[in-house]
Amino acid sequence: MRETWALLDTGYSDAATNMAIDEALLHWHSNKEIPPTIRFYGWKYPSLTVGHFQQVEKTIDFSGVDKHCCDFARRLTGGSAVLHDNEITYSIVVSEDHPKIPRSINKAYYILSQGLLEGYKLLGVHADFAMPERELAHERSAVCFEKPAIYEMVVNGKKISGNAQTRKEGVLLQHGSVPMSFDADMLFDLFLFSSEDKRQRQKAAFESKAISINDITGTQHTYASMRDAFLQGFQHSLHIQTEPLVLSEQQWNYIEYLKETKYQTEAWNRKTMTKSRSM
Repeated sequence: MRETWALLDTGYSDAATNMAIDEALLHWHSNKEIPPTIRFYGWKYPSLTVGHFQQVEKTIDFSGVDKHCCDFARRLTGGSAVLHDNEITYSIVVSEDHPKIPRSINKAYYILSQGLLEGYKLLGVHADFAMPERELAHERSAVCFEKPAIYEMVVNGKKISGNAQTRKEGVLLQHGSVPMSFDADMLFDLFLFSSEDKRQRQKAAFESKAISINDITGTQHTYASMRDAFLQGFQHSLHIQTEPLVLSEQQWNYIEYLKETKYQTEAWNRKTMTKSRSM
């Protein structure tokens, strides 16, 4: 008998709501109010999220954020800034001591990201990890997100998705961005560069470093088709079945509380963060 996890599809929301839902799921699972949960979601507006420890005043061009009417929020997870636009995003919350979850951060990435590989295959894309499984023997117990992540999804050496992870309250939260297409002009307007020439050179080099699923397949994928493929991928790789999770009015009120008191505030989004256990 396969273990049953929860499935939550929240559709399209603003950035603060999306980040609040992920934190709420982590908290509820820690309190044993919900089972391990897989969530899929999209972004109501183009949104820039920054890593938990990122120094935004030195890296983000907020005039560009305003120019493109982007939402802006800081994540619980580490890593660099991510532009969320035409994409599907997933998150997973599961107890750190779950038998399927290794204690090593890198190995946990590897296990959870197998579902992404399976989903890509169903969509006609044969992706791989940036680091092969055999290199696990030499990995460390923590990931520095300021460097290329060990288990980024790549096709012919080009990045096709980005993932980040944190562990809090005895729960692992992993979420990731799976772009259907890129808007490079918008993307490179959102960061500070030492010169306009450097901005243009890095934009020109972008195509050699990243690629979207629409470009790979020549097909215009949809949120629904991507969700169905990756859900099947996670179900297969984790050997689970899923049942829909319906949030109560009280739970939505808690999400709204987190949104208003944390993810919409300057204190959270713009402050300098102190490094802790988040990765």
